[in-house]
Amino acid sequence: MRTSLHILASLVLLCASGAVLAHNCPNEMKAIDARLATKPALSQADLAKVQKLRAEGEAQHKAGDHDAAMKSLGDAKKILGI
Repeated sequence: MRTSLHILASLVLLCASGAVLAHNCPNEMKAIDARLATKPALSQADLAKVQKLRAEGEAQHKAGDHDAAMKSLGDAKKILGI
């Protein structure tokens, strides 16, 4: 019985952590927007890529594909150095 309770608690925490990450997309977008507002020294190509990845991340988030959104937004953050 005790083992079952531990397994159940682990599953609940695992599901909750996925929900937390899924809702972190807006925070990632805010961080990118804040960095872009500082006019970072990027080449035109890198700036265009960051803007494209940011837009893709938002679209993926709105479509419910949070894993893809976090990847796109993470790639944009890497280019920005954040």
